[in-house]
Amino acid sequence: MDLSSLRPAKGAVKNKKRVGRGQGSGNGTTAGKGNKGQQARSGYKKPINEGGQIPVYRRLPKFGFTPIDRKSVTTVNLSQISRWIEQGLIEKELGVIELKVLCHASNAEYFKVLGNGEITAAVKITAHGFSKSAEAKITAAGGEAVSAVRTLEEAARVRDLTVEEALLKPKTKLVKRVKKNQKP
Repeated sequence: MDLSSLRPAKGAVKNKKRVGRGQGSGNGTTAGKGNKGQQARSGYKKPINEGGQIPVYRRLPKFGFTPIDRKSVTTVNLSQISRWIEQGLIEKELGVIELKVLCHASNAEYFKVLGNGEITAAVKITAHGFSKSAEAKITAAGGEAVSAVRTLEEAARVRDLTVEEALLKPKTKLVKRVKKNQKP
């Protein structure tokens, strides 16, 4: 047995239906399209019908799949931070503003530090999130991991505080006021 002797299984391959080849074929005259009407003409496309279900083109949103309350997170590895230290871009402190500049990010982004790589310098890093391994490596090197709460965009809106202070100030939860009934 060799490759030239291989054949498909019996009944697996069928001849193509040849329409419009005369009455004897069983698919002559109207070529299996019935009599007249829109469906018999060229260019007809069967509409998408899903029965009573809402069709897919009505289920999907018109303007993309980005959720309204999505948080845009930029990740930074410890290897990248150590590279910035070697290049002299960072000395003793790395804040959210410096991360924004070094990562070419927007004011609305959150920053998360990941533990890929090693860090040897004692650096105080302020970011919105830290992986467990990143936080352990930073503290082992003698540094400090400070969690920020707000984005730069949100911190700029806080009155009576500098941007650095507003980044660390926790957000207050909105409490709905309920009107008391004045009628006895």
